[in-house]
Amino acid sequence: MRKLTYGMNVSLDGYIAAPGDNLGWSTPSNEMFQWWLEQEQAIGLFLYGRKLWEAMSSYWPTRDQQPDATSTQIAFARNWRDTPKVVFSSTIEKVDWNTRLTTDDAVAEITRLKAGDGEPIRVGGATLAAAAMRAGLIDEYTLVTHPVLVGGGTPFFTALDGWVNLNLIQTQPLPGGVMVTQYATRR
Repeated sequence: MRKLTYGMNVSLDGYIAAPGDNLGWSTPSNEMFQWWLEQEQAIGLFLYGRKLWEAMSSYWPTRDQQPDATSTQIAFARNWRDTPKVVFSSTIEKVDWNTRLTTDDAVAEITRLKAGDGEPIRVGGATLAAAAMRAGLIDEYTLVTHPVLVGGGTPFFTALDGWVNLNLIQTQPLPGGVMVTQYATRR
């Protein structure tokens, strides 16, 4: 069985996006970007909801070809393109870059994907992750907490109807006052 993780940058008050889907507050330092790259390289399949897919696919497919791209951004872009992805959406008509589009029931499809053998899976996008949370499918949570308050927006734990029982795995400080905290789901 494959492990399913959910990890995002999070504001101190628990949001992954500020009002208006603003992500500008979470611009990573080079050290933090390197940390994210190492995390992503360990993933065998990315699962995206529509909004996060649109954000990622509008930037990463060609970032490695830009003259101002850092070596970490180049590696991240290549890893992003090469890693298989599944996008869950009923409104997108076409996807590229080693990606499959599905309109199937998200919980059923994630359950099927988890049941197989292979490298870990990462779910991204608040709405898609919330469906996986409610179904008890997420094995590990990674919160990369930035020392900023955004005052509203999209919460990390979106539309969760009850408690998530977690065991602390580790905490790790990163430059700029950023703290990485990883939890495993207590079953």
